[in-house]
Parts: sequence; C-alpha cells; structure tokens
Amino acid sequence: MPSVLECGYNTVEAFLDDVIYTSPYCWGGHTKPKGHIFTMSSTPQKNPDYSGQQMDSVPSPQRFPYSLAEIYLKKPGEQKHSKEPSSLQCMHLAVVACGDRLEETLIMLKSALLFSNRRLCFHIFAEDSLKPEFEKKLKEWPLSYTKKFEYNIYPITFSVGNAQEWKKLFKPCAAQRLFLPVILKDVDSLLYVDTDVLFLRPIDDIWHILTEFNSTQLAAMAPEHEIPKIGWYSRFARHPYYGTTGVNSGVMLMNLTRIRNTQFKNSMIPSGLSWEEMLYPLYQKYKNYITWGDQDLLNIIFYFNPECLYVFPCQWNYRPDHCMYGSNCKGAEEEGVSILHGNRGVYHDDKQPTFKALYEVIRDFPFEDNLFQSLYYPLQSKFLDTVHTLCGRIPQVFLKQIEKTMKKVYENRVIVYLGANHRY
Repeated sequence: MPSVLECGYNTVEAFLDDVIYTSPYCWGGHTKPKGHIFTMSSTPQKNPDYSGQQMDSVPSPQRFPYSLAEIYLKKPGEQKHSKEPSSLQCMHLAVVACGDRLEETLIMLKSALLFSNRRLCFHIFAEDSLKPEFEKKLKEWPLSYTKKFEYNIYPITFSVGNAQEWKKLFKPCAAQRLFLPVILKDVDSLLYVDTDVLFLRPIDDIWHILTEFNSTQLAAMAPEHEIPKIGWYSRFARHPYYGTTGVNSGVMLMNLTRIRNTQFKNSMIPSGLSWEEMLYPLYQKYKNYITWGDQDLLNIIFYFNPECLYVFPCQWNYRPDHCMYGSNCKGAEEEGVSILHGNRGVYHDDKQPTFKALYEVIRDFPFEDNLFQSLYYPLQSKFLDTVHTLCGRIPQVFLKQIEKTMKKVYENRVIVYLGANHRY
C-alpha cells in the first residue's frame, strides 16, 4: 500500500491544502494528518500539529491507527456537525440465542457492524447463563465499533401459553421470535435473523425494503425454495403454507407497529384475532402437524393473510439448498449473496466448506484491519479449497456483493473535505 509521500505530498500542509478526494490506497495505515477528525459518531478532536514537517519525520507512535471507514476531514471554513444518532434512527436487529449459540451470534453481530452505515440497535434474547458472556465479549470490541451500536439483552419470555412448550418448539428458544411484537412495544420495525446468519452487505440495504411495503404488508421473508417440485413444503407439509414453496423465517423483516394493530384472519374463528391472541390457539390446533416449529406457524399465518407478506428474493436469505444440488438462486447469480444463512450446521462441519470459509474468515478478521488484505484475500484463498463442491464452483456468487460492499466502504464513507479548489 503506498504512503502519503507516494501519493505526491511532501508535507502535511501540502496534503491538507491540496487533496479533495484521495484513493483509499493513499490512506490506510499511514500518517495521521493535521486537522480535525470526524468519526462516524464522535465530536471533533484536535490532532497534534505537524505543520511544516516532512511526512517521514512524523513520530512512529503517531502512525495512523484508524480504519478508513472512520475518517472525515474538515474543509477550511466549513462547519461540520457530528450529531449522535438517537435510538429512533437505529436500525433494529433482533436475535435469539440459547445453548451453544454464543459464538455464532457474536459473529453475526460482527458481520452486521463491519459494513453497515447507520447506527445499529441490537436486541439480544438469551438464556440467563449467556448474558454475562455477551456483555463481556461486546465490551472487548474496539471503541471505533462499539460507538456504532447499542444493545439490550432480554430474558427468554413467552406472554401466552406454556413457556416450556414454546421453549422446546423446534430449536431451543426459537419460538421467541413470535413474541417480538409483544415484547418490543416501543420498537416500530426490526430485522430478525437466526444466529447462523452472516451479512455480506450493509443492513441499510435490506432495511430499505421496509419503504417498499404497500399499505397491507407488515413482514418480509424469502421463499423456502425456488423450485416447487423439490421444495420441502410442497412435498411434505401437512398444514397450510404460504404460496407454492412456503417461506423461510431465518431472515424476517417486521413492521411491529402494523403487526400489533392488525386483526389476522385465521382458521379458528370467523372474526380476526390480534397477533398475541392468535399464537397459542394456532399452536394448539397445528402442533401435531408441524415440523419446523415457529416457521411453520408463520407459514400458516401468512397462508390465511397473504396480503400481509412481502416476499424478497433468495439472495437475502441464501442457504446451502441454493447451491448444494446446483445453483438455483438467480438473484444471487446476478447480484451476489446479500445475506448468508448457514443452516444445517454448515459452519461447524465440512459438508459445505464454502459456507464454513466465510464464517471462519469473518470470525478471524481483526476489527480494525484492512478489509481487502485481512478479509477478502483470505476468503479468496480459502475458496480455492472448496472447488470440489457444487457451492465452491461458483465463488463469484459469494464474493460479488462483499467485494462491492468493501469498495463502497472505501469510496463512499471516506470523504475528505480539503482545500479551496474543488476537484470532484
């Protein structure tokens, strides 16, 4: 990576006076210049004055320690305010973690932070034994990232029915997601994801889908399968399900306000029921016919209320089924995977090494390192060992969106306002 000297500037002042927008390759890991630094959510901080000094004479302890995504330099005479976003401006992300899902959940949250632009509010529902571990790990993350999010940890609770029954539905505690509209009464909208999800682009992009809802839509999910004749629901389901293939609830965008205010059609009584009123009677009616627990209940709900569901394409919930028998997600082939869902435990065995490689690279990435050098290139290298699998033969599907996202981190977030002569 070139130094600032190699970018053509002999002194710090020359650099400050002349540069309007600089390639990221003239920034990362090098000298911290004079001026005011504006981070994503901090107030201005005055830096040491190295005016007139040669770049190579700046003391080594002052070597620039920040990631590129944090830098905003003030143009002379221009006021720039860094206002801390309020919780109302948060993108709300909810997850439920029980048993051995601590690491998976932390890696998911890490992937969300790496690329997202707006502030995040994490809502973590966890068993009591996991709460101190979450708090300890989150506090260990560097300040440059912890200032970009806030979090709350909630106990596992169910407002209606038998709590032990709900807890054992499909996977431990997974049914908790059904109660989010009831528990998070002050949250308007949120994105729920399973612990085995990884974000390969900013959450901002899927959050934008909320603006595409029509007047009746209140949730969004992806199809369970792309091809009805080999889909699970179309072949084996013994209960009603949405559409021709059902939907997968591992990534679910929810307008909680609309959910709380809607009366849902159902198969139990002629009139509508509120979300909370409907849950336990629905479970009691279908509990002997469902296989996938809360996901099946959601499919039943939206079978009777199809106008309430927005269906987003498969690249927003990309699972091994989309490539392990041959590629069948056209959206991912064209645009790349946006959100990876490593169900079937593929992060922890060797059956789908492409999924495992992505998980391990994000897990091992040091927060403030260069994304290309410490994430993208190791990922490319690991993918070379996966070409014996059908998923491994389409690496571009997994790399396209993450490469595009990293370029945006460097090209769009790092805005340098300097000098009197504008060269845009």
